[in-house]
Amino acid sequence: MEWTAELALDARADLGEGPLWDAAGSRLVWVDIMAGRVNAFAPATGRTQSWAAGEPVGAAALRASGGLLLALQSGFAALDEATGALTKLAGYEAATPEVRMNDGKCDPAGRFWAGTMAFDQRPGAGALYRLDPSGAVATVLTGVGISNGLDWAPGGQGMYYVDSPTARIDLFDYDAATGAISGRRPFVRIEEGAGWPDGLTVDAAGNVWVALWGGSAVRCYSPAGKLEGVVRVPALQSSSCAFGGEDLGDLYITSARTGLAEDVLAQNPANGGVFVVRTGARGRAPWKYSG
Repeated sequence: MEWTAELALDARADLGEGPLWDAAGSRLVWVDIMAGRVNAFAPATGRTQSWAAGEPVGAAALRASGGLLLALQSGFAALDEATGALTKLAGYEAATPEVRMNDGKCDPAGRFWAGTMAFDQRPGAGALYRLDPSGAVATVLTGVGISNGLDWAPGGQGMYYVDSPTARIDLFDYDAATGAISGRRPFVRIEEGAGWPDGLTVDAAGNVWVALWGGSAVRCYSPAGKLEGVVRVPALQSSSCAFGGEDLGDLYITSARTGLAEDVLAQNPANGGVFVVRTGARGRAPWKYSG
């Protein structure tokens, strides 16, 4: 099947990423990484909000205690939306000026996972980290190129993960009790010329929706790895996706303007926008950090 997404918010983001639905606020939360901005968009009213992180911010997550948890270049921090103040919670191994956070998400047990990449995208400079509810940070993977999308299969039976330069979505065995992952194997390989796998989300039926950077698309794969559908996105660099709305039936897609020439942007003015499409699929509410 094929669908076409429509522009929901003309955000003109430099590097829009990490969308997640906050049901309590009926809003989409997302980040503009290099601008260091955390953003919120309420589709029903059109209201937007934005907070400055003061440094590159790779991802945001909801906290069970309220508010947002951020994966910053320098580490993990809580955001007070009322004041904009940040409270540093933890650093991470190998935090340097050459490396930044790039994507992250909470798992079913309330742990926050976030990965890194080098600013110059050199191979193997990134890693994947896990912030446990205790506040301890574990290094889960090293030798990563561009740590990107991740999510969990229904019932926590596995974890999907993207290291973009591999052109794959990988699948790990996942231990919900300990947070350990093992048994890495390819789930889907993206063919040359289709774009690079970026952010992803898993719907309630277990299908995997992945944004293709440079591919102007989001693809849907069944739990068996079969291509089930394609969402066409009127932006060259679709970066991530998440289900939202009252029935979790709206697929929101972020995009980016970074690296695009002025003439390309003039011909494609929606680049950097947030898009939406209804495909008939339903998502799951995001898990919250329980620390």
